Amino acid sequence: MNRPHLHFSPVQRWLHWGMAIAMLTMLFIGVIMVSTLTQAHSTLIALHRPLGIVILALVVIRIIVRVKRGSPPLPDSVPSMQQTIAKASHLLLYALMLAMPLIGWAMVSAGGYPVTLFGAYHLPPLVSADARLFAVLRAMHTWLAFALFALVIGHLAAALMHGLIKRDGVFSSMARGHRR
Repeated sequence: MNRPHLHFSPVQRWLHWGMAIAMLTMLFIGVIMVSTLTQAHSTLIALHRPLGIVILALVVIRIIVRVKRGSPPLPDSVPSMQQTIAKASHLLLYALMLAMPLIGWAMVSAGGYPVTLFGAYHLPPLVSADARLFAVLRAMHTWLAFALFALVIGHLAAALMHGLIKRDGVFSSMARGHRR
């Protein structure tokens, strides 16, 4: 069993903030990508696909580190219902961070398109080309992106509440690595 730590490790903090930047970048690329018909569309797709695979790799690493290291316990001042909600929201965040790139990869595969990482290096298709499956996966990718965005906004709101209002050390355990 993992012994409790009072703060997240430097690796956990790096993964957290690095993924936060990557996911916000993905959000903006995705929104602009689906709303433009200009020449930029191809460039945005060329950025979106490999960044999704980078996020997938990072979340796998993040899960491994989280399982091995654990996370700091929430302060006793956080009511048990809020602790339960926090744990459930983190599980859902991890599930969506895994699902989004996998569904995107499968969607692109179902559309008959390659997932190009760099140069001529392509990932193998996850599924066979299938127009109906492509449509289903595209809708799933879109709706799960909205769900992930909403969950990230909730996560950010909770972090700001702990950092600016409660000042109970929850935010600083990820921001600076220690609690006051």
